[in-house]
Amino acid sequence: MTWYATRLKELYEGDTDRAHRFRYGLLVFDVATILFVIVSSFMPRTGWIAVLDIVLGLIVLLDFVARLVVSPRPSREFLRVTTWADLAAIASFLLPLLGESAGFLRILRTLRLLRTYELLDRLRKDSALFRRHEDAILAGTNLVVFVFVMTGVIYVTQHGSNPAIATPVDALYFTVTSLSTTGYGDITLPGTTGRLISVFVMICGVTLFFRLAQVLFRPYKVRFPCPTCGLQRHEPDAVHCKACGVTLNIPDEGDS
Repeated sequence: MTWYATRLKELYEGDTDRAHRFRYGLLVFDVATILFVIVSSFMPRTGWIAVLDIVLGLIVLLDFVARLVVSPRPSREFLRVTTWADLAAIASFLLPLLGESAGFLRILRTLRLLRTYELLDRLRKDSALFRRHEDAILAGTNLVVFVFVMTGVIYVTQHGSNPAIATPVDALYFTVTSLSTTGYGDITLPGTTGRLISVFVMICGVTLFFRLAQVLFRPYKVRFPCPTCGLQRHEPDAVHCKACGVTLNIPDEGDS
């Protein structure tokens, strides 16, 4: 067991070429799983989807166990939101779905989207292109994750009691129209709980849309903390800090 733990630790945390290839393999798998999560949540359950559910669920389970093995304090892993997101995804992939009443379990896999933030952290370390457009990518990711997680919440809380929310597509449609404050009125969430969910979606929607527009339309700046005043953002060719005037030495990543 010690040998296996050592090998796993080298793959998950090491700095060798093999470790880098392994982690980028996990990156590709996580992206593919997230895409499957989004698409399959809006598709009827068929035989090939059921088989793929089990395969992906087992891989996610193995990855989850491996992360616990290499963690110096496994119990602290359960303080992370992504750990519980993985557990919810594993349950939704592996537990049998008996009829429509258990169909909501499939929506739990949308919580796998929270793993996106770990993907961003990995790309931040390895990709100059990502670092250059980090704010826009992060703002877009926040919006996408919010849309699909709220779609799952609305479907779980309204399906069966609200005839207007018959499918996950209905929940997605309501989320987008509320988030954009369009409000066509053809689908509403009745009751106090429904109104509170609607208010939450609208408030967060305005905030997230505003943040994304702000990032897309403001001039590009680089992150580099000023050693004197701590100002984080500067023009890419800045020589002096515009706040305190101290000379900056912003690293130039070149044309590559």
